[in-house]
Amino acid sequence: MIQAQEHAVVMRTATQAAETVKAGLDRRILRTEKLMTVVIDFSGGPWPQPDPLHTHPHEQITYIASGELIFFAEGSTPQRLGAGDLFAVPPSVPHSIQLLSPTARLVDTFTPIREDFLGDAGATR
Repeated sequence: MIQAQEHAVVMRTATQAAETVKAGLDRRILRTEKLMTVVIDFSGGPWPQPDPLHTHPHEQITYIASGELIFFAEGSTPQRLGAGDLFAVPPSVPHSIQLLSPTARLVDTFTPIREDFLGDAGATR
């Protein structure tokens, strides 16, 4: 994770080591005090089923940098999305994705920051 505190920072995904969250899901985090962007690389697709719906109290905007997926959100029609598409999720709205391509890269932006993504080291980074 890279944090901009008093100076601007740059994250180069080609050289910034990813955190493996679980098999088929790697992420890189860039954040300021109140905003977090997470580059997520998925592999192991296509998935036979979507991930379970989940919620969080954060606002979220996601850019699909590569790959194809179906976006699910409570109260909305499932949407097939690909590279260049975006989706936005208000706080506490159940949502999920289903990977349709072998791999995908998503760029998630959250406010406030996802403290749950920081782990034990979050307070010191």
